[in-house]
Amino acid sequence: MPPGSPPGSHSGIEAVYLANRDKLVRFLVARGAGDAAEDILHDLWLKVSGRIEGPIGNPLAYLFRAADTLMIDRYRAQRQAEQRERNWSEGQGDGEVFGDPSADRIVAARQEADHVAQTLATLGARKEAIFRRARIDGVPQRQIAAELGISLSTVESDLRTACRAVADLKERMR
Repeated sequence: MPPGSPPGSHSGIEAVYLANRDKLVRFLVARGAGDAAEDILHDLWLKVSGRIEGPIGNPLAYLFRAADTLMIDRYRAQRQAEQRERNWSEGQGDGEVFGDPSADRIVAARQEADHVAQTLATLGARKEAIFRRARIDGVPQRQIAAELGISLSTVESDLRTACRAVADLKERMR
């Protein structure tokens, strides 16, 4: 329970959070959050405490989804920081910290992009378009569904298929 909160003084989403806190921790640990599970739950508490917006139809499902999203956001931020660190370290070795990339790196990147484009093209136009809109353009899945006139679950399924194909390609290229 947060500091300074008398027992039983919470209602709504806060009460559901407090009643299911242990389940949320186990969920995050099972999803790979590890030691960061408690930190993620703290961030979730900050997000839901004092929430003034309208009622939530299924507060427990909302909390699990919000916890999962926070964990994914934390993971992505960590990976981006690691990638920046790697890029900086690699740049130190060949003097390219702030300069243009080498010709070899440019050619390799173009070849990799061509392989990804070819892989996506084999999946069909819709899956390719969904992948590009979601992963390259950063368009929310709901908006993609509305643009294409398909259900959100179809967008999610097609995006999963495309991401799996790109991940398989990445493994083959190693």
